[in-house]
Amino acid sequence: MSEMKKDELAEDQALMGDEMLEADDAQAEIEALRAERDDMRDRFMRALADAENIRKRGERDRREAEQYGGSKLARDLLPVYDNLKRALDHATDEQKEGAKALFDGVELTMKELVSVLGKHGVQQVVPAIGEKFDPQMHQAMFEAPVPGTKAGDIIQVMTEGFLLHDRLLRPAQVGVSSMPKS
Repeated sequence: MSEMKKDELAEDQALMGDEMLEADDAQAEIEALRAERDDMRDRFMRALADAENIRKRGERDRREAEQYGGSKLARDLLPVYDNLKRALDHATDEQKEGAKALFDGVELTMKELVSVLGKHGVQQVVPAIGEKFDPQMHQAMFEAPVPGTKAGDIIQVMTEGFLLHDRLLRPAQVGVSSMPKS
């Protein structure tokens, strides 16, 4: 009987060993599944964040395209404005009287151009003489010493500048005083 008990005991121990091995294998499998789950969750959260960033970037790009998409066209129309302005500024009173209808038409065309540009966010930058030179908005075309002015004061406006919303399309071209400070 003792030998039978020994065999049974050996069998029980073998079964318990197998069960323990199976339990260890199951525990290792559970840990592996948890690690895989955590990895998948991390990858999912990263993909979700990337998708949200792409959505926000696309929205920002769309808004910028709406606001600034016409900047090339607006920039190309600025010489038209300049030429109409030159035509009006350089005509003498006699010429204006002799061809009143023509000059009225040019004036109305210029006003309409400014109005249309304004509807699309284009604003003029018209510096005043005596105003301080701002390199963000003005382009210095020349410097000259003019008595009664301080260095950096605008002494002449050659062409107006233009903004598209908050972006500079073209700086105002100006002459700047170079008088040394007294």
